[in-house]
Amino acid sequence: MNTDVLTIVMNGLMRRYQERVPDVPAVIEAMIAEGIIKNSAEIENDHIAFRTMGVENLGIGSFEKIFLHLGYTKRDFYNFPEKKLNAFWYAPPAPEFPRIFVSELRVNQLSDEAQDIIRSYTDEVTTDPVDALDLNDGLAIDAFLHKALWRTPKLDDYKLLLQESEYAAWVIYNRYYLNHFTVSVHNLPEGFNTCQAFTDFLEAKGFKINSAGGKVKQSPDGVLLQSSTVAQMIETTFADGEQYTIAGSYVEFAERRVLPQFAHLDPSEIGRQHRRDGFEANNADKIFESTFTTQTSR
Repeated sequence: MNTDVLTIVMNGLMRRYQERVPDVPAVIEAMIAEGIIKNSAEIENDHIAFRTMGVENLGIGSFEKIFLHLGYTKRDFYNFPEKKLNAFWYAPPAPEFPRIFVSELRVNQLSDEAQDIIRSYTDEVTTDPVDALDLNDGLAIDAFLHKALWRTPKLDDYKLLLQESEYAAWVIYNRYYLNHFTVSVHNLPEGFNTCQAFTDFLEAKGFKINSAGGKVKQSPDGVLLQSSTVAQMIETTFADGEQYTIAGSYVEFAERRVLPQFAHLDPSEIGRQHRRDGFEANNADKIFESTFTTQTSR
C-alpha cells in the first residue's frame, strides 16, 4: 500500500475542488470564525464521491481500478431505480483517508435519444483510459481525474439530457470532477457535533441546504444522518461558445453515531470502528439531488 501516492491524489482533488466550489472555503471559514475548529486540518473527511457513465470503457468498472490499486476495498452495492443508478462504496486503506462512493448511470435504460447523445461523446473513449495510466504516479492520477475524457458538449445536448436525467447532464459536462467531500460532524465540539445542530448553524450563516427528503436525512437504524449544501451554480462555456449556468459541486455533512453494542464505551475510547459504517440508499438518493434543479432553483 503506497499511502504517499494516495496522499498526492487526495491533496490534488481537494485543492481543485476548493478552488471551484466557494462553499468549501466558506464553510471552513465559518467554522473557524465560530471557534469550532482552528484550521481545516482538524476536519475529518468522511467520504468523497464521484459520478460516472455506465458505458463501455468507462463507468465503475474502469474508475474503481485507480482506488483498488491504492489500497481501497470494494464494499456494498446500492441500486437507485428511479434515477437509474448503480453505486458501490470503498473502504480506505487507513483511517486518515476518506471512504469513496462511486455511482454510474445505467445509460442503456434511458431513451434512445438520450443514449445517442451520451454515446456521441463517450464513444470517443475507445479503450479503458485507466489501463494506460501509471497507478503508482500520484500526479498522473490527479491530472487524469481533472482532464476531459470527451469533447466539450453542445448546450442543446446538455439541455436535452437535463430534461431526462439531471445526473447525465451533470456528468456529460463535469466528467470525473469531484462531486462532493463530507465533513464528519460527530467529531466536532459539543453543540456542533450532530447533523441537525451543524445544519442549523450553516443555515443561520446563510448557506442553502438541500431540502429533498428533509434537510437532515436519517437511516432507518437511526445511526447515520446526512445533510448537504445545494450545489453552487457555475458559469460555463459549451462547445458552441454559448455561456450557460449549470450546477457544480457541493459539500456534505455526516453524523455517524456509535453503534448500540459500543454504547458502553467512554467517549475517549470511541474510534471509527465503533460508529455506523457504509451508506444508506435512501439518504444517498436525496443527496444526489443537491445538483438537481428542484434544489438549485429554490
